[in-house]
Amino acid sequence: MGSSETKRSDNYIMKLTSQWIAGFVDGEGCFHVGYYKSGQIQPEFTVVQHTRSIKVLYALKSFFGCGSVRQQKPNLWYYRVRRRSDLLDTIIPFFEKNQLKTRKKVDFIRFRWITIQCSRNNHLNDDGLKWILRIRNLMHK
Repeated sequence: MGSSETKRSDNYIMKLTSQWIAGFVDGEGCFHVGYYKSGQIQPEFTVVQHTRSIKVLYALKSFFGCGSVRQQKPNLWYYRVRRRSDLLDTIIPFFEKNQLKTRKKVDFIRFRWITIQCSRNNHLNDDGLKWILRIRNLMHK
């Protein structure tokens, strides 16, 4: 991951800077923690865009070197990172260094804490899971 990367698509080069990405994610990104009936905790970083802005999603994928771009609805696409190692080694360090400026910063801090707890398998015991769910329930408020 460098300070900027390029994505070539349809003879168009999109150059992203770290500051631009942080600002864009402040407005358009989401740090989400899913909880499933099976007891699985799934942290994910997502950016959703209309088809007309799909190039930025591929540019993010190229910049970070991880995640996937997929279609959600006919005119809606998303860039998503779910792999825990990618979150811990790439996404979280990026946003620690390039801090968010809005309320989303608080969600990121909670997201980071939950992802670290899951990497330590603390979600596999009752007390750890309860703490993770408490923190999760404070997100996006």
